Amino acid sequence: MEIAIVGKYVLLNDAYLSVTEALRHAGNSLDTEVNIRWINSEDLEKDDPQEHLEGVAGIVVPGGFGSRGVDGKIKTIQYAREQKIPFLGLCLGMQCLVMEWAKNIAQLAHANSSEFDPDTENPVISLMPEQEDVVDLGGTMRLGLWPCRLEENTLASRLYGKEVIYERHRHRYEFNNAYRNLFLETGFMVSGTSPDGRLVEIVELPSHPFFIACQFHPEFQSRPSTPHPMFSGLIEAALKNTASVQSLPKQEASEVLKEPVEA
Repeated sequence: MEIAIVGKYVLLNDAYLSVTEALRHAGNSLDTEVNIRWINSEDLEKDDPQEHLEGVAGIVVPGGFGSRGVDGKIKTIQYAREQKIPFLGLCLGMQCLVMEWAKNIAQLAHANSSEFDPDTENPVISLMPEQEDVVDLGGTMRLGLWPCRLEENTLASRLYGKEVIYERHRHRYEFNNAYRNLFLETGFMVSGTSPDGRLVEIVELPSHPFFIACQFHPEFQSRPSTPHPMFSGLIEAALKNTASVQSLPKQEASEVLKEPVEA
């Protein structure tokens, strides 16, 4: 099975070592060999995503800092959403999912993260109000283990099987709650938040076979004997997706892989 990792640091594969190991932990637990297709997100800024992503069983967009390659990650997420390919976004990967939604589904003009465009008219990702006047960047980062409350009857709650989880963070910018209602009204779901409901931790698309992203780094808690449920869920969904396509006649399978599907 081939899983694509789409990031800006792919020339140095070890930058994503925790992600690749988490994928292999999940694969081993499901008796499946996971091979990585490394894709530079900057290449996707100028190329058709299908040229790079066709045939993969699942896609991961990992974390990172800075605007380089972000447009390529957004195009990747659009491709995964439309083609119904199992998708997992991590940290910046979740923020890119929110930006993809804002641009292509909510039709919000010039939607962006205020990290990348401080003057954007639709900052769907932004600093929390209490962070805005903090000069020391380290002082604004959300670091370490934070609790997350999961909504019932969601993909996230099914994966974890718990009401409250604890995951590791390393980021400054957050989902902008000014857009939460619009996000929900257009078919997405906020399935994990801080216990007070204020910080968005996990988002998902219920109409998709497996389309989920988190603001934290689940890869850091995966172990060979205890694969992380986010990664196990991705590999399981990828296996089902592959089996479904392979069971179709060759012509029909080709059409399924190429035909976009609306959210």
